[in-house]
Amino acid sequence: MTASATRADEDELLAHFDALIADGRTIEPRDWMPDGYRRMLVRQIAQHAHSEIIGMQPEGGWLTRAPSLHRKSVLLAKVGDEAGHGLYLYSAAETLGVDRADLLDALHHGRQRASATFNHPALTWADTGAIAWLTDGAAVINQAPLCRTSYGPYARAMRRVCQEEAFHVRQGYDLMRALCEGTPEQKEMAQDAVNRWWLPAVALMFGPPDTEAGGADARTAALGAAVSRRAMAWGIKRHTNDELRQRFVDTCVPQAERLGLTLPDPVIRWNEERGHYDFTPVDWDTYRKALGDDTHWARQRIAHRLAAHEDGAWVREAAVAHAARTDEPRGAAA
Repeated sequence: MTASATRADEDELLAHFDALIADGRTIEPRDWMPDGYRRMLVRQIAQHAHSEIIGMQPEGGWLTRAPSLHRKSVLLAKVGDEAGHGLYLYSAAETLGVDRADLLDALHHGRQRASATFNHPALTWADTGAIAWLTDGAAVINQAPLCRTSYGPYARAMRRVCQEEAFHVRQGYDLMRALCEGTPEQKEMAQDAVNRWWLPAVALMFGPPDTEAGGADARTAALGAAVSRRAMAWGIKRHTNDELRQRFVDTCVPQAERLGLTLPDPVIRWNEERGHYDFTPVDWDTYRKALGDDTHWARQRIAHRLAAHEDGAWVREAAVAHAARTDEPRGAAA
């Protein structure tokens, strides 16, 4: 086949791909897709999966210290859900031709990352409520549009994930409500948790700023906007990072008012002209400061994850051996 014929075939495949995206139809694993589309999906889904399993750790540390059997059982179920979300997403990533073991190795050795939101410690019981209300609340707003993302396996995984995350948000809000209606010390603990988890939620759960209105300088906004435009053109995402961030703030402010809690941003106020709440822009410096890279907690998260992976090696080996034995023709083992 000549080079010109090959190029013509690629052009035809690309035209068909673009037509599917334009029609709002999903791309399935056997469909042809541009290499850039595949790479962007692998990067996004992998980071999402990593974040689910790393995100178990801050709350998981409170499983043995929950104040009641009821709260312990609820938290145990939530942490188990997060593990399941990681499994759904690693499975979705594997449909793109990558191996789950390779993705985990990349996480363990710093070639890929989880969300830096979870580089922050959960210091009190109230943190489990703040994490569920704020970070899971941000996750729902960020991820709900992914239920209609253009890649079929990712969209189907996200429908299950978002249903469970929405329950986590309600659980976190209920815990914060109970603390706010309790003793003054309990309400103070709830306020302290919000003070520490607000910035990680509003800054990190939506990615870096991608518009000048979101607080980025022109050069940074242009770079972020270019990535967002490409992801939106391919139907991977449907909104800019800053649009979703604004939606999150608009949702949280009235909820905090009902709880009697103060969000730690003195700029927050209703803007009648915009029809949104104003808040302190998340500029690039603020975003980088919130990352918490190379901190004790960031290193500990990966160390715990690596230890758990190594401790579970025998389980994976046993599962592979059992699968191989099950696949053998009858009588072969004898």
